[in-house]
Amino acid sequence: MLNLTVVVLTKNEEKNIADCLESVAGWASEILLVDDESSDKTVDIASQYTDKIIIRKMDNEGKQRNFAYSQARNLWVLSLDADERVTEELRDEISETLSKHVSCNGFTIPRRNYIGDYWVRHGGWYPSPQLKFFRKDKFRYEEVAVHPRAFMDDPCGHLKGDIIHYSYRNLEDFLGKLNNQTTREAKKWFDQNKPMRLGRFLWRTLDRFTRSYIGRKGFRDGFIGFSVAFYAGLYQFVSYLKYKELVLERREK
Repeated sequence: MLNLTVVVLTKNEEKNIADCLESVAGWASEILLVDDESSDKTVDIASQYTDKIIIRKMDNEGKQRNFAYSQARNLWVLSLDADERVTEELRDEISETLSKHVSCNGFTIPRRNYIGDYWVRHGGWYPSPQLKFFRKDKFRYEEVAVHPRAFMDDPCGHLKGDIIHYSYRNLEDFLGKLNNQTTREAKKWFDQNKPMRLGRFLWRTLDRFTRSYIGRKGFRDGFIGFSVAFYAGLYQFVSYLKYKELVLERREK
């Protein structure tokens, strides 16, 4: 067993959680689940893999993650989402890394992102390295609701083994999650009282599409690549529209 805590945050993940935990069972000395009051069978399924399950209502993503890491028994943490899986190659690489004197405080890990059963290789979706493996005392998240930034002391290393990420079941699921994320993004800007201008967001909409589809060669993924690029631009514009709606509502009160 490795002196490693695998931390997973969940909310109604009964369809994903077993495969996620199966990929780390048997080699990580601790699996820690922090659940945001799931109403499905997530906790029941997870209890077959770990007895360290904490029920905690999420106030925002950054705070929830920082709380979860602080509860880890081990110094080293591997942070996973319920729709992620650890490959055998990554498992072996983590084991080899921890067997040595580790000079850095954390490591990025490439993610192999899927829409349905399609691996999206272009458009900036691969390798898309994420800071997922780190010393808990040297790492923290910005405590905001959406897309929190990661902060870590000193430079980090880079692993080669992949995390498999089943990002979206299909394009409908992709659009549904985009709708939810843009709502939270707009509220974050509104709460921070950030000045937002239409021209800037029209430019960002076009820029995000162009960078994904042409600059990062999303066209090589065919229709999926076009959809990914289109959604990247749409995210910017829809977030702006929702932000403006919040501003208008405040003025009308």
